[in-house]
Amino acid sequence: MSGNKGVNIKSDGEKATEAPTPQNTPVFTAPIAAAAAAAAGAGVEEDALRTAAQNPALLNMLQGRLGSLIGASSGYVESLPKVVRERVDVLKYLQQQHTDIDQQLHLEIYELEKKYNKLYAPLYERRTAIVQGTEEPTDVEKEEGAKIAAAEEESGDKPSGVKVEDEDEEPAAGIPEFWLTALRNHPQLGELITERDEGAIKHLRDLRLSYLEDKPGFKLEFVFGENEFFTNSVLTKTYFYEQSEVTGELEFGSAQGTEISWKPENDLSVTVETKKQRHKTTNRTRVVKKTVPAETFFSFFSTVEEPDSEDDSEEADETRDRIELDYELAEEIKEKIIPNAVDWFTGKALEYEGLGEEDYEDEFMDDYYDDEDDDDEDDDEDDDDDEDDVLPRSAKDAAEPPQCKNQ
Repeated sequence: MSGNKGVNIKSDGEKATEAPTPQNTPVFTAPIAAAAAAAAGAGVEEDALRTAAQNPALLNMLQGRLGSLIGASSGYVESLPKVVRERVDVLKYLQQQHTDIDQQLHLEIYELEKKYNKLYAPLYERRTAIVQGTEEPTDVEKEEGAKIAAAEEESGDKPSGVKVEDEDEEPAAGIPEFWLTALRNHPQLGELITERDEGAIKHLRDLRLSYLEDKPGFKLEFVFGENEFFTNSVLTKTYFYEQSEVTGELEFGSAQGTEISWKPENDLSVTVETKKQRHKTTNRTRVVKKTVPAETFFSFFSTVEEPDSEDDSEEADETRDRIELDYELAEEIKEKIIPNAVDWFTGKALEYEGLGEEDYEDEFMDDYYDDEDDDDEDDDEDDDDDEDDVLPRSAKDAAEPPQCKNQ
């Protein structure tokens, strides 16, 4: 991915602005004169904006020209005496040394994350054993857990919902559908999980995070039990960092997914459209089946190549949007789902995250999924009439407001 700038999702909202200088800072006008000028110019500005909005070509031209002014020199620095400009150059040298230290800082933070991830490992292993039912909680663990539940209930928090089992009821092993519930309770991830996906994700046994040793980056591992959908026991997504030469921060650079070995008839990445066609001349009918891409959570494991930096086509922009959203999902899984899985399972995470229905836009899935809805022409020109269309349900679930889905 040489030549492509890494995506830093933590600083998307920052905008480049030009610092004020004696040359580009306007002189303050008298209050009365300023008010009069504003009133006179308001109507002109509204007309100009209305005209530009109605003319896309003009709007694009204006945006292009305004964009070219960002970071443009006012000429002030160039007009300074040589001795002053030499001092400015020395400040640039000091700034470069500061950036070098920043680079060391962010690399050390990365090493700290690796260190503490290893310290968390025994807790994650214990969690996995309890969730899968291979081990039962000890009496001490139960006692401490009961204290936390009592404190939550006393503070007005929602109880964990432990029910008294019937004598004839066989107790469930572990915690059924733990990871499916946790993922579905996350607003963005929940939108990606379709009804068909749920059958496969029910077999998700563990979610793991590991850091790369040879270069900065991390790997997400989805560990599955044997299932009827694919033969892979582990699906991985690996993310590689690039260090910014300007800020020293580690930014997302590229990602590598997993090729899923789907079992026949259970490929969630496609759906089959079945049509009955009648020949215009012979009046005979035939059944035509066509495989088309389907929306699925498992698209997350695809490897999406970054478009060329000079490609400004609409398709390239959509691909960049999808890559950025993919990085956001990975960050959510890495920083929130894995460390706080039980809170996402119970729904408590929605409270301390401060998430509400208005926090996520409905367009999320449209940006994440590829647009595969283009109409295709029939290959057989002699087959004219379609008598019937049968489209199996494989579309995404309607977006639901964030809520606990394990009740």
